[in-house]
Amino acid sequence: MRRLGVVGLVSLDRVDGGIPRLGGAPVYAARTLRLLGHEAVVATKLADEDRPRVAALGVPVAVHAAARTIGFRIENDGERRRMEIDELGEPWSEEEARGWLTRALADADWLHAGALTQADFPAETLALLSRGRVLSLDGQGLVRRAAVGKLVLAADYDPAVLRHVDVLKLAREELEALGLELVESSLGSLGVREVVVTLGRAGAVVYADGLAEHVPTIPLDGVDPTGAGDSWTTAYLAYRRRRHSPVSAARLANGAVSALLGRWPVR
Repeated sequence: MRRLGVVGLVSLDRVDGGIPRLGGAPVYAARTLRLLGHEAVVATKLADEDRPRVAALGVPVAVHAAARTIGFRIENDGERRRMEIDELGEPWSEEEARGWLTRALADADWLHAGALTQADFPAETLALLSRGRVLSLDGQGLVRRAAVGKLVLAADYDPAVLRHVDVLKLAREELEALGLELVESSLGSLGVREVVVTLGRAGAVVYADGLAEHVPTIPLDGVDPTGAGDSWTTAYLAYRRRRHSPVSAARLANGAVSALLGRWPVR
């Protein structure tokens, strides 16, 4: 049985002064996949003391130990957010991509690399993960500096990182950090055949087959947006894997995130 795969670090997020909670692509992807009923497999790594907390994600999870769990401090102010990195995680190595990740993700014909910083997925690791499957990458892996302290966005990524990427997801601030615009010529300059840009309350822009199209959504008020980008990307890929067009998948992903956010109170 072929499945959608998600690989990334689980994080510990302190949101708006609350107690640390699990975050990162594996957590929000699992919640989304449970809602959609889509067959999936998740691979992650985190510190031993935090490993028991991922047992209730509700989808098959391959977990390996890491020396530490990446940690973030997040402060929301409407559409704006301030972030700091409290603790750095461990990058995904070529050895892991050839070893336990190969076994864990053997059934994944679509795979999302849920990067949290530029250090997470080196180009050599992505090359191995892309073999025989459609590979998606979170744009945080292009622009987020891997350094403790205030989160810094910069466009000094290794161009080889995108060489094996089929779908790139960017947030608006990541697009701006790369010096790009929401037009075909600018999005096409990345050399990735499919680029999706999430715009928060304004929906998303989908670039595919040389064309960019805006897909609006219905804004939600009074909800915690943490993880919305990961949830949207997971839903988008799940629908793309089910052979929906990029625009159709974006519309359905908007609906899935609205359903999920409606269940998450502000914390």
